[in-house]
Amino acid sequence: MSSVERTATVEAPPDRVWAVLADFGAISAWVPLIQHSCLLSEQTEGVGTVRRVQIARQTLVERVDTWAPPRELTYTIEGLPPMVGHARNTWRVTPTPAGSDIVLTTEIGTGRNPARALIARKVLERMSMASELMLAGLTAAVAPTAEQDEQDDQDEEQP
Repeated sequence: MSSVERTATVEAPPDRVWAVLADFGAISAWVPLIQHSCLLSEQTEGVGTVRRVQIARQTLVERVDTWAPPRELTYTIEGLPPMVGHARNTWRVTPTPAGSDIVLTTEIGTGRNPARALIARKVLERMSMASELMLAGLTAAVAPTAEQDEQDDQDEEQP
């Protein structure tokens, strides 16, 4: 198995990060690379939720495997070239004193086929760039606004 990991630190609590990740069908709202996304399942959250993602001329189907609010979301990615097969993204959110650390890990099963391992490395290079864009989009989506900062201050003042 080949994998790549990308990280970001945001000034937002894990619950706010989770709220964005958990709106599973709306990833196109915060990732500019994605032209369109929608749910394919009647289920809107939890293991088994499925979404369709359109990136240029490529259509991907992503199926949730792990749903552990507000800490972890894992989904399988289908629709990659046949030699690659399936990939998996895992988002991990860890609280910090200033907000949250986010780790996005992308994995591709390579088996023992050397040609498949080479192709997987090339695909992972592209997917790591996509991971950077997803983390940047998530960071922007959860960035505190003046209204949120004011509400947080008011919440802290109440007994």
